[in-house]
Amino acid sequence: SLQERLRTRPPRPLGPLPQSLPGGSINQTHLTPSQLKIRQVGLKVKGSNFTLEGFPFQIIAGTMHYFRMPRSYWRVNLLKLKACGFNTLTTHVPWNLHEPRVDQFVFTGNLDLMAFITIASDVGLWVILCPGPYIGSDLDLGGLPSWLLKDPKMKLRTTYKGFTNAVNRYFDKLISRIVPLQYNQGGPIIAVQVENEYGSYYLDKKYMPYVKKVSAPLIFFHIYTLLFSLLVCGGHSPIMMMVYTARSFDTWGALRNSLDPHVLMKDVHEMFKLRFSLNFYMFHGGTNFGFMGGAASLNTYLPMVTSYDYGALLTEDGEYTPEYITFQEYFSSAVGATPFERWALGRGFWGSSVQPQPSPVKSAKPVSMEVLSVNQGNGQSYGYTLYETYISKGGILSSRGHVQDRAQVGGNKCVSVAFVCGHSPTVVLVCLGQGYQDHHSLRILVENQGRLAYGKDINTQRKGGLQNADLSLFPQAEGSKGQAHGLEQSRVSQPRDTHGPAFFLGFLKVGEPKDTFIKLEGWTKGVVFVNGQNLGRYWNLGPQKTLYLPGPWLHSGPNEIIVFEELKGGLTIQFTTMPFLGMAF
Repeated sequence: SLQERLRTRPPRPLGPLPQSLPGGSINQTHLTPSQLKIRQVGLKVKGSNFTLEGFPFQIIAGTMHYFRMPRSYWRVNLLKLKACGFNTLTTHVPWNLHEPRVDQFVFTGNLDLMAFITIASDVGLWVILCPGPYIGSDLDLGGLPSWLLKDPKMKLRTTYKGFTNAVNRYFDKLISRIVPLQYNQGGPIIAVQVENEYGSYYLDKKYMPYVKKVSAPLIFFHIYTLLFSLLVCGGHSPIMMMVYTARSFDTWGALRNSLDPHVLMKDVHEMFKLRFSLNFYMFHGGTNFGFMGGAASLNTYLPMVTSYDYGALLTEDGEYTPEYITFQEYFSSAVGATPFERWALGRGFWGSSVQPQPSPVKSAKPVSMEVLSVNQGNGQSYGYTLYETYISKGGILSSRGHVQDRAQVGGNKCVSVAFVCGHSPTVVLVCLGQGYQDHHSLRILVENQGRLAYGKDINTQRKGGLQNADLSLFPQAEGSKGQAHGLEQSRVSQPRDTHGPAFFLGFLKVGEPKDTFIKLEGWTKGVVFVNGQNLGRYWNLGPQKTLYLPGPWLHSGPNEIIVFEELKGGLTIQFTTMPFLGMAF
């Protein structure tokens, strides 16, 4: 049973809670996509209610992101949203994933937005769509493509011509796909959110009218945020709490944000007592696979962890939480979908290390990753860049506080020293021993830990940062130029030790592929790839100690696992049934 399944998870006990909607519920069983065949009047405001086809309609929405979970789990997780008593799905559209290179668009596979919306309709859910162009959502650069920053004069989220030209091209492709899925076309999209919380950014008063114009002919939804002031000043307008969160994202090196379920349900109870409509962010958080996650800036730079659990009603791997059961009892009498057993257990062993053999980009001076001549001229969006030059003797390397975000200095038996954004010494002494050849390599490995997801500093998020590093105190070898390396080609050799930076290759033999978690005890900091899929970052700094590995990304028989370790690796990794996302404060 569902209750038996929950015993396998750490308990989060809940006290007595109301079992029905306060003030009497609105009968909305006839207001579903399958029931409303004839559509004349979409979502409207009438007195203190939203209405759909003239009937009072209370929006009970939950946010899920199709790009943060495997496509194989879209339907089952949407069914769980419906079974919990929600009637609407809210989802965001990440521009950076749909247009990874200029004028090259992806709307297939795990980015098949139209299929995701269609499945939502099939299971009986309405849709509120947030197409951006900026969506926030704690993504790298808030979901904007990093190639925009190749323009040194770029002004994001304004009517700057370089930005609007790119938006126009993207929306030409996106909007034409969305229009047939709108309510008045027989689809499930009842509303579209214009941009995302622009009031906190607001650098251009012409920008929001511009976005609305290029988004036509979509049905817009003006989000109310000043809830109680609307009640006092506006009188009888319907209220929509568009972003209600149980807690927030987690960042590396901090305790995990805690969740108080009693406060959660008290808030929801009060909102329903006042007949608020509600969007729960997140119903299912999922995972920041690859280098998807962004960063926050709260007096210091805070890169986000790989898990996007977010205190959601479903866990990262789609399992039920105690809060899910409570919400289900509170919202409806529907029975939840039967959960699946999805675990792959075992231990992987490392037989070799993989050393990158890239074709470097040569330059007279260091440049940021966004302007590197790679990726078909679109620059490097995520990950690591290795800068290398040749020097004739040691000296002082100064970062002047501008490393974006983390750099390791090494080469020719130099001790590896890290610059970390906001936490670094201003200089590093690099010594070269006697008896070496005349020329010595100086290598600096720079990591993009995630661009800011929000705030007015997003225009400054060019990564690499070595354009601000002072290399002048190193006498350079005559005629030498610096190089920036990619990581596309590689060769394999037997490992002599487990010190990084290095790639490690191993194999996991699986019978029936099932969901599992990877635990990397003995490893320090890096990234894990399974069968070519980037699971995301790990770091022994915590709080997160496991990485989620979806069953659909495994296959029966041997599975290739590659770990990129920056510092010091282990010899084994463990596959376990239980996630560990950290201690809460």
